[in-house]
Amino acid sequence: MLENTSKTVLVTGANGYIGMRLLRTLAENGHHVIAVVRNKNRLREALVESLGDQLTIIEADLNDEELPEIKLNVDAAYYLLHSMTSEGDFMEKEAQCANNFVEWVKGTGCRQIVYLGALMPENVEGDDLSKHLKSREIVHEILEASEMPLTTLRASIIVGSGSASFEMIRDLVEKLPILITPKWVNTMCQPIAIRNMIHYLVEVIQNEACLGQDYDVGGPEQLTYRDMLLRYAKIRKLKRLIIPVPFFSPKLSSHWLQLLTATNYYLARNLVDSLSMKTVCSDNEITKVIPQTLLTYDEAIEKAFSKIAQNLVPSTWYGSLVSGSLTHKQLLNVEVPTHGVYVDERSRELGVSKEECIDAIWSLGGKSGWPSMHWAWMIRGMLDKMLGGIGMRRGRRHPTDLSNGDALDFWRVIMADREQGRLILYAEMKLPGEAWLEYSIEENELHQKATFRPTGLMGRLYWISVYPLHLIIFPQMNKRLANGWKDRKS
Repeated sequence: MLENTSKTVLVTGANGYIGMRLLRTLAENGHHVIAVVRNKNRLREALVESLGDQLTIIEADLNDEELPEIKLNVDAAYYLLHSMTSEGDFMEKEAQCANNFVEWVKGTGCRQIVYLGALMPENVEGDDLSKHLKSREIVHEILEASEMPLTTLRASIIVGSGSASFEMIRDLVEKLPILITPKWVNTMCQPIAIRNMIHYLVEVIQNEACLGQDYDVGGPEQLTYRDMLLRYAKIRKLKRLIIPVPFFSPKLSSHWLQLLTATNYYLARNLVDSLSMKTVCSDNEITKVIPQTLLTYDEAIEKAFSKIAQNLVPSTWYGSLVSGSLTHKQLLNVEVPTHGVYVDERSRELGVSKEECIDAIWSLGGKSGWPSMHWAWMIRGMLDKMLGGIGMRRGRRHPTDLSNGDALDFWRVIMADREQGRLILYAEMKLPGEAWLEYSIEENELHQKATFRPTGLMGRLYWISVYPLHLIIFPQMNKRLANGWKDRKS
């Protein structure tokens, strides 16, 4: 065993789904954590404050060749980056990031790289692999070729509150009594609970036997996607009928997932390419080195709902910027324009205390819905989905808490300053232009401002066509929020 003392651990993708959970667990185990993020404002204040001196934040984009100096000696470094949800050649981007990462941590004294990869199907390799799985292998080869010992953990489906697989299954089962599904629902996989995955990730840096090792990790059961859908339905006490059909092409399957779940088209397409391949553990060596009680799929689902019920979901896959259209650089540099724009601006005296008004604003979207003509917002979300956009299915991470960079239905939070009562949202729906929605409270008045910067003639025609609806929606929203939006859903 490596000496069981506090270590300095670097975590890339620290504000991602896995990274956010890993940071806290590493700190709880006494380690000092270097969180590598592209925008430090996206790390939640509560998390930063709770970790205190155990946390060092470095802003860096591993797509860039020139990276800031790491001034601390690093004992272990996690590579958790993945570009599968982005448009374009993500394989090339992933390879570039991996190469830049290796060069970056070389001079830190790093004694171990930990890589979260993907389970590989048996007897399938090279060009027969999906782009997603092939890219995971290319990254593995780059990290393995470095002079630093590599520990690779290969996982299939990770099940937990906010995970992509859990939310996808949840969307399908909760919404549809009859599921007409592609034939890949009969493909076998080996899901693992998020808490088991985090335990493995933390414990491998404490064990010298794990240096240079490549492990398959999974839960205690091998299941088909059909099994997972039906068992989720049973736990939720829902009767569901699944009818697989053979004529779903990969492209059609991708559109099917994109329309019915919170995934964007690029994630759906890359997932579909891999879902037809059997991904189960070829051995259980990791369980001998790091024993733990592995949760069944049913137990993992129940734990997820326990977190959801208590509003204790620490991270979600759709909270990542790649679930929408705004890049981290745009998030850093975005400003609400003032020239060449259409503006709808409203102000109203508060009918409640400032704090009650802020509570109402901070509850927008998700299960609470929208204060005026909620049905119209839902129709707009459905149209967006049909056009290949993200729609309204992302919802929000927490019913009353907002942080910079959070997803909020088809919006992205640009600024969330609760103390000042200022919120700025950027629209990530498909639009012939760019749209913002702002709220601020000054001198006992709620100011609401919708801004649209059109792209060409189509953008101008779009604004003209929706303007009559705005004349109904926006005044009512301003009025109801100023009065604390009393009848919002809990």
